[in-house]
Amino acid sequence: MFFTIPTLLTWTRIVAIPLIVGVFYLGLEPRTQNLVATVMFVVFALTDWLDGYLARRLNQTSSFGAFLDPVADKFLVCASLLVLVHLGRADVFVGLIIIGREIAISALREWMAQIGASRSVAVHMIGKLKTTVQMVAIPFLLFDGVLFGLIDTSVWGTGLIWLAAVLTVWSMVYYLRKALPEIRKRVT
Repeated sequence: MFFTIPTLLTWTRIVAIPLIVGVFYLGLEPRTQNLVATVMFVVFALTDWLDGYLARRLNQTSSFGAFLDPVADKFLVCASLLVLVHLGRADVFVGLIIIGREIAISALREWMAQIGASRSVAVHMIGKLKTTVQMVAIPFLLFDGVLFGLIDTSVWGTGLIWLAAVLTVWSMVYYLRKALPEIRKRVT
């Protein structure tokens, strides 16, 4: 099921990465860059929900789709975070926490799958909450202005990305604790 509608939507998140990054190298006026990057991020982030919905609705779920979906999410978030750090809109420490956790938990999940214990590190609500907060914080930081004349997206985005960093650490600790019994069995 390599070319189903849900899988193609997932691929669009990966294709979006150079497009979102490229917006900041086109020489556009900064407000235009911010708006275009924000709209692109939001549209592509919404494909995360849409591809899962369509996969279930059209009965087009696949192991490849289940693999590619979180990879696409991680690529999109990590690339956007690197842009934000480069632009000075996100602290490098936040970027290191979030990207480091993604690498560590991906490696943990791969190892747990190899030893037949992937259920112990299955996606949990705290991980979903972390992702949701990231997906709200990032477009706020990309926009970097006042929304509807009321919301300073820089202030809200900064607060939310730090909250995402806290949730990132919390979710990592949660997954490591869930995996610890299996880790102890294999190490001793």
